[in-house]
Amino acid sequence: MLKIENLRKSFGRVKALDGLSLEVAPGELFAFLGPNGAGKTTTIRILNGLSKMDSGRALINKVDILEDPLAVKRLCGLVAQHANLDGELTVMENLDVHGRLYGMPGPERKKRAAEFLAYVELEDRAGSLVKTLSGGMKRRLMIARALTHGPGLLFLDEPTAGLDPAIRRRIWALVKKINRSGVTVFLTTHYIEEAEFLASRVCFVNEGRVVAAASPREVMDGLGQWAVDVYGPEGSETSFFGDRTEAAAFIQSADGAGSIRRVNLEDAFLRLTGRRVG
Repeated sequence: MLKIENLRKSFGRVKALDGLSLEVAPGELFAFLGPNGAGKTTTIRILNGLSKMDSGRALINKVDILEDPLAVKRLCGLVAQHANLDGELTVMENLDVHGRLYGMPGPERKKRAAEFLAYVELEDRAGSLVKTLSGGMKRRLMIARALTHGPGLLFLDEPTAGLDPAIRRRIWALVKKINRSGVTVFLTTHYIEEAEFLASRVCFVNEGRVVAAASPREVMDGLGQWAVDVYGPEGSETSFFGDRTEAAAFIQSADGAGSIRRVNLEDAFLRLTGRRVG
């Protein structure tokens, strides 16, 4: 569904993307993870025609994004990091404008808008001004809008940023539902547990390059099953073990207080890059 080859982008002397290459298969729920400034949003902007690459190549469903950008836009849906709805229009009017921009006939626009408002459980707010919606409702409306024209690939750039845990879980269920319907999902997130729960495969990017790509379980198993955090006068240090008994023995012999927990994706990212996901 998506193939990126040697993508490069600089802003002055800053290299946002430095030879980024990756592939996303049809039907995947793919998490694109990295610290702030790693190139995640830049990648999404380039793939959606909002920013120009310096060099490289990107194909979406075998269509080159430079050779036929309009065809690519029809193939993709985008939920941006920040809300970009028109607050002075109603929920239904926002979807209608989106459909018009994609050249959808009137009857089809109305049918698809009603279908996706029901899909994201906002049908009872169709006539409400967007500015009256809660943050979680606006996120769900942005997802409905991105799906209205029938894309095969959905980009979600920090879709749950700033939402409370209960609303985030509701968005997670919606994203899973979308993916099960056959839509390929390309997700960026600051919440490591979000990627662990949602993604069939994760890709770690750092300084504009891919440093690892595998299933969440495969990435974590590369470290072991258990992590031991030992707290000393100079800070904390983490060690990894395949067996909990070994981890417990290590704590007993360690010079300082410690705790045992399951290995997570952030452990893997720290080991690979020395930086936290953010």
